[in-house]
Formats: sequence, structure tokens, C-alpha cells
Amino acid sequence: MSFSFSELDFLKPELGAEYTGSGTHFAVFSAHAEQMELCLFSPDGKDEIARLPLPKREGDIWSGYIAGIGPGTVYGYRAHGPYDPQAGHRFNSNKLLLDPYAKQVTGELTWDDALFGYQIGEDDLSFDERDSAPFTVKGVVQDPDFDWAGEEAIRRPWPDTIIYEAHVRGLTMTHPKVPDRLRGTFLGMCSDPIIDHLVKLGISAIELLPIQYFLDDRYLLENNLRNYWGYQTLGFFAPQSRYMSGDKITEIKTMVKKFHAAGIEVIMDVVYNHTAEGSEKGPTLSFRGLDNASYYILSPDDPRHTFDTTGTGNTLNVAHPMVMRMVLDSLRYWVGVMHIDGFRFDLASTLGRQDLEFDRQGGFFGAIRQDPMLSGVKLIAEPWDIGEGGYQVGGFPHPFREWNDKFRDDVRRFWKGDGGMVSEVAARVTGSAPQFNHSDRGATSSVNLLSAHDGFTLMDTVSFDGKHNEANGEDNRDGHSDNHSDNMGAEGAADNADINAARARRRRNMMATLMLSQGVPMILAGDELGNSQDGNNNAYCQDNEIGWTDWTGLDDPFLDFCRQAVAFRKAHPVLRQERFLTGEVSEDGRIEIAWYKPDGSFMDDGAWNDDGLHVLGVYLSRSVYAPATETMDDLFVVFNAGGDCEVHLPVVNGLKQWSRVLDTGTETEAFEVHEQDNPVIVYAQSVAVFAPKGQTEPPKGATKAERRRWFQFGRRSK
Repeated sequence: MSFSFSELDFLKPELGAEYTGSGTHFAVFSAHAEQMELCLFSPDGKDEIARLPLPKREGDIWSGYIAGIGPGTVYGYRAHGPYDPQAGHRFNSNKLLLDPYAKQVTGELTWDDALFGYQIGEDDLSFDERDSAPFTVKGVVQDPDFDWAGEEAIRRPWPDTIIYEAHVRGLTMTHPKVPDRLRGTFLGMCSDPIIDHLVKLGISAIELLPIQYFLDDRYLLENNLRNYWGYQTLGFFAPQSRYMSGDKITEIKTMVKKFHAAGIEVIMDVVYNHTAEGSEKGPTLSFRGLDNASYYILSPDDPRHTFDTTGTGNTLNVAHPMVMRMVLDSLRYWVGVMHIDGFRFDLASTLGRQDLEFDRQGGFFGAIRQDPMLSGVKLIAEPWDIGEGGYQVGGFPHPFREWNDKFRDDVRRFWKGDGGMVSEVAARVTGSAPQFNHSDRGATSSVNLLSAHDGFTLMDTVSFDGKHNEANGEDNRDGHSDNHSDNMGAEGAADNADINAARARRRRNMMATLMLSQGVPMILAGDELGNSQDGNNNAYCQDNEIGWTDWTGLDDPFLDFCRQAVAFRKAHPVLRQERFLTGEVSEDGRIEIAWYKPDGSFMDDGAWNDDGLHVLGVYLSRSVYAPATETMDDLFVVFNAGGDCEVHLPVVNGLKQWSRVLDTGTETEAFEVHEQDNPVIVYAQSVAVFAPKGQTEPPKGATKAERRRWFQFGRRSK
């Protein structure tokens, strides 16, 4: 079969391979190429059956239209241009290049020296003439049609959002009720057992670790390991092939549709700060061969070298207009075509760099904020990179929310018993106002987390004093060493009942703190099940039982507690306000928040600075700036990281009688009414929550089971 470009070629605005119904239009960007060839392959991707120079160049976009070919066509590019590494150019037409806009990637990349533009064993100024096509991956033309009938975007407000960070393979590989053929896939992720678990837990949004097409690093494969997390993206438009049970990208659309039907939003973890091509000594797979000097930030002193703020060898040059367009087109594709509800941006400080420095008013942020499609979805920043000035917690503009590592660290330290933490935990409980209460940002700016994929799980935080990453093959040098963890008497799993009881209580305390705090809570998949990684706090290469979620904790009482804690948060709007509580007093004298010492008096400078104080009480009410029509329950919360403590309940806003409605320190229900003049005991290492008498009382004559359900799910859930 012969192929040729149509004389009726036309320039479509889209880049990539776009099927028109009667043919396919191909378009690719390169500012410095001298010629661009489209290569077509047999359906299995093994044989190159045509090599055609793209006939049209308008600006820096090369394009051509071929009638009669469509979905399933396998293709790639070869770019001709200068091979001048010292000027930043690394064109080598012997290397087949993946279309940056490819909607599906086929084949398995086989690591071979032919994938490199230079000769391995020599420096990167040398030139390699071997053909890389037999060893690399190719793009596949797609048909965009899919039956979305009955599916609707959710767009849940931030105050009502509870995020669950999960890995497609990790969450599904060991679940006893996920069918074997679906484990590790998008269809397994949206299977009934997984969705049922999330719904019962009360999750409103699932945040998936990278599902865009990524590679396994060569050195990992050589050491019998694998890129498990997926932070080595090569295809920003294509889903990861290993997560598909077949060869149709419609599987990811099916997953999204099923999550939406269950009321769960889908957030993608995306990696636009770097690519899988590494430094100048890395392979030539796509961007490097298409236009190295445009796609990557190069060293201002020597453009032969990449400029690295990510720790991966390269930094994507998002400040370049065509690279920014690619990123925005990718985001729009996932929202518009795949119906994704939001994004978590890996190392997002890199995306905000203008002239190598972070700028919260930079072009990338401005482009997203003005985009009618993207500005309305959930946008979450990982607010740091490893470059100078890269730590930017609190520095991102609206509408971005941010992962807050200060919440994680301070909550761990408070419950571990570190001194001088009451002021720090007070800031975290109220949404980390010192970091986020500026520039008209709201109290949902902070994404609060106890743990995430990177670091100790919640169980390991209370089970290990130090990291144990020996399985990674780096002599335990990798991963963070400062985890603010505490093994509570034994390193790792323990047979001692007292140690296990203490660990269970601390996990309850930390989960309760998460759910009682202003901001947006995020739970790491498996934390509710007691999942452990055996002390590995950097399981990026552990696609095995270390990295997978262990489902044996389905009968653990902690899972039931987590469900109760999530339900309690949902039942009490005072815990999830849009405005920061700063201590303002309304015109009629109503207090919105007040901090108390155990003796019932207000916290003062001496108490805030007392390193020996481990108990803190806080009264929470509706913000004085919230609409008067907004109904909210009042709560008094005591965080006690010390021993048994006598606490005097406050008289505030006319409230004098309180009922204990949540307690992590006892299995006994305590719904008795407490008067202000009669102090209560708050047990050692516990969180106790009190509600005003009459505000949350169950109906008269309710059974014990009915009373339990009432307090778990709130008075609005009769």
C-alpha cells in the first residue's frame, strides 16, 4: 500500500494526529528542525512501511494530511536538523521520535544503546547512526468517540472534598474481590469492590498517581526493579499502557464514568516539570530529538547541558509558548475528552519559574486562571522543587490548592510528644493561616495530609524510628531521614499488646486531627487499613507487596473509626469553612474561635510558649463573615498529647452545657451532659470533642445503636 499526502492538505489548529472521519491530519512543532518526516508502521509496530516528509510548514508547525488512514495507524517522526550539542541542538534523524501529542502509545521500550543520540561509551558530543525504531515506542491514531450518556461532571465544592490518594496497580493488586484479570488496571480500579470501599469510607475524590504514559528507568530494570510510581512521563496525552486490560484507551473513560456515577471525582497526578529523557546524557525518544533547545531549559552558561530543578536530569521549558501550549492542550484534553475533574501538579514550583526564578504571577499560572475550561477544575500544587527558592508552601495563586507538608510534620510531632508544639498544631488545625491567609485565599487552600505516597505510611509513622529502604538497592541512602516518626517501643511489627494499642490510639488521634481541621483532608490509600511498607519511605521502585496496598485490614476496628471520623466531619459544617477563623468578634459579641487552657482560661503568651504544655482546647463556631443564613454546629475540641488531664469546659456564646460526642481515648460511649462548673477528664493521648447540649442530641427514646449512628453521621442524617 502506498501513502501520500493529499494535495488538498489543510492546516488544522490541533497538533498531533487528528482523525477527521476520512483521513488523518498530522502536525508537530519544531522551531529549529530543517525537515520533518512522518513514519508509518505495520499494525504491530515492527515494520516501517512509509517515510514521508511533512509537506507544509507554517510558523514552526509542520503538518500534512493523508486521506484513507485512521484509527489504529501506528506512527512516529524523524527530525532533521543540526547536531550541535554545544548550541543546544541534538537532531538525529536516525532516532524515531514519539509524537508529544500521541493519544495512545504502543509497544514496549527496549533499552538499547541505539536509543541514544550519541555513542554510549563516548561523550555526548559524539553522534550515533543506529536506527532506534526497533527499540522504541510509537503513537497510535485514535477515534475520539465514546458513549458518555448519563455521565455528568460533579464539580464538588472544596469544603465538601475529601481526597484519597491511590495507585491504580497498588490499590487493586491484592484486593480479594477484584477479579484477577482486572487487577492492576483502570477497570480494576473502578470495579465494584473498590468503589464500594471508597463510598463507605466517605471519599469524594480519588487522586491517582501518574497515569499518563511513563517509562521504566534503565537502571531500575537492570536491577530487577520497576518505575512503580510513574514520575517519568513521556506521553502527556496517552494513558499508561500497563494499566489497560486490553488495547483500548476507552478503559480509562469507563473508569471515570463509573467513579462519577458513584459521586467520586477523579484527580490526576501530572508531571509537567520534566520528562523521561533525563539529562543531556539521556536517550533521544521524543522532545530532545524534535527540538531540544525549545522543550528543555538549558544551562545559561553552557547550553550543552540541561538545567535541572527537578532532580531528574532535565526541566521542561514551560515558559516557552509552544511548550506551554502543549501542557495546556494536554490538560484540556484530559478534562474535555477524558472528563477528568482536576490535577495535582508534581513539583509545581518548576512550572512557575520565569527566568529560572519562581513567580506566582508567572505565565503558566496566568494561562490556567484565564482558561474557561481549566480554571473551573480542581488544581492542586505540590509547592516545591529542588531548585533555589523552590519551597513555596503558601506561595501559589488562587485557584490553586497546595499540599501542606507543615500539617503532616507538625501533627506528627505534636502527637509524638515534642515540646513547644501547641502553637504549631493550632495553626494547622485552623487551615495554616500563617501560610495561606493572604491574597484573598480561602481556608480550603491547604490540602492537609498525614502521609502520602512519598514517605512513611500512617502505620509506619507509629512503627518505625528510621527508614528501611534496603530493597531499593541504594544502601538505604535514598528517602527522607527526618520523618518525625516514633516506633513506640519496637521497630516494626510488634507482638506486644500494649504497643499495638498505643499505636492504634495514636493513629486514631492523627486521623481525628485531620478530620477536625480546616482545609481539605487527604488520606493515603491503605492508611485506613493499617497498611505498612515495612519501613520503606521511598517505594518508588517497589511494584510488589511492599508498594501495594495490603487489604488484610478490612476487619480492623481502625477502618470503622476512619469511616466515623469522615462522617463526623461531613455532619459538622463548622469543620469545613471557606473563611479563615482569625478570632474576630461579631457586632453582637459572638465569638467565632477561642483557645483554652485546661483550667478553662484563655490561652495567653505564656501558655503558647510553654514547651511543656501538651494540651490544647479550641472552641469553633461560624465565621463572623459567613452568611447569617449558614447553619453551623458549635464544637469544643481538646487535643491531649500528654497524660490524663482535667479540663474545664468553656462558657462561650451563652453555651454552658456540653455533651461528649467523639473520643479517641475510650471505647465507652459518653453522652452524659457536662456542666461548665464540673471539669471532665480527657484521657491521655486522646482527642475529645464536645457539642452543646441540645444541639446534637438524639431523639428521645433512641436505642444505643440509634444513638451511636446519630453521633457518627450527624443530626441531619435521620
